[in-house]
Amino acid sequence: MRTSSATYSRPREERIDFKAGDGRPLNLIRVRGARSPVKGPIVLVHGAGVRANIFRAPIPRTIVDTLVADGYDVWMENWRASIDLEPSEWTLDQAAVHDHPKAIEVIARKTGWKDIKAIVHCQGASSFVLSAVAGLIPRVKLIISNAVSLHPVMSLATRLKLRHYIPKLSRWTSYLDPQWGLGPEGLLPWLLTLKVRATHRECDNTVCRMVSDIYGVGHPTLWSHEHLNPATHEWLKYEFAKVPLTFFAQMVKSLRAGYLVPVEGYRELPSDVVTRRPQTDARFVFMAGRKNHCFLFESQRRTYEALSRYRKGYHSLHVLPEYGHLDIFMGKNAPWDVFPIIQAELNRPV
Repeated sequence: MRTSSATYSRPREERIDFKAGDGRPLNLIRVRGARSPVKGPIVLVHGAGVRANIFRAPIPRTIVDTLVADGYDVWMENWRASIDLEPSEWTLDQAAVHDHPKAIEVIARKTGWKDIKAIVHCQGASSFVLSAVAGLIPRVKLIISNAVSLHPVMSLATRLKLRHYIPKLSRWTSYLDPQWGLGPEGLLPWLLTLKVRATHRECDNTVCRMVSDIYGVGHPTLWSHEHLNPATHEWLKYEFAKVPLTFFAQMVKSLRAGYLVPVEGYRELPSDVVTRRPQTDARFVFMAGRKNHCFLFESQRRTYEALSRYRKGYHSLHVLPEYGHLDIFMGKNAPWDVFPIIQAELNRPV
């Protein structure tokens, strides 16, 4: 029977600090239950301007709880986009080359397991999948990607907004910050917060409204309010912070090209990301909410079809009709609507 009250299990947690390939300090949060895990390690990778904690909303049972109970050794990666780390003007290239390969090395060394699985979200997904197809994380054998991977697709309104809005903003700031909704400091944050309060009337949580304005065109953009319990709606006030304009600039280039475009010239990353045969034997599971107002569900369908050209019937695509972007993990009914799909794919025989 479903219940609306949130319960919190407190498994064993350990923070492992490590350095990315370029020396940037990162960390992993390892979560294990009372019993020793029997199904090996799985890494969870968050999106832009949030942190590993985004997978642990105050819902009856989080995806972390579910995986621990299912016998997995759960690792949550705080990569350079994490709000728990010092802000930086990062790109997806940096994460693909420097962050994810080192995180996988640490997990493999600490656990002794040869094969690792992954659940990756949004720009954690784009950068992780980029790393995988470039052959940089060969130990990862199953990747469940939510929202967007190698083919970002946004609505026309969002594309126009990014194309014209980001260059103008870059003259005044290097970051956008939903925390301005709790107390803007400076003229630009104050003006942007006033604009959001005037144009977003969907709720009284100004951080929620700021998130919707920053990440797309929607009321709201990243979830449906009816999917969030009151505790989660309040909790998310503190789960979103600075996101650099360098990320949005890379998205503008990628949207124009129709696929993810590396922008920093790393020799490890192919320029023809979506036309070259993937340098990985990992199986990909693509998930998308049909009501996602940030990245349209078409994003995942295109990457699924691109990779399926090389291995027909090997990868999977799941489009969830009633879900959006982050409510796939944060929704009060996600433990029953979404997590069983993830579990089935994780436990599917290879």
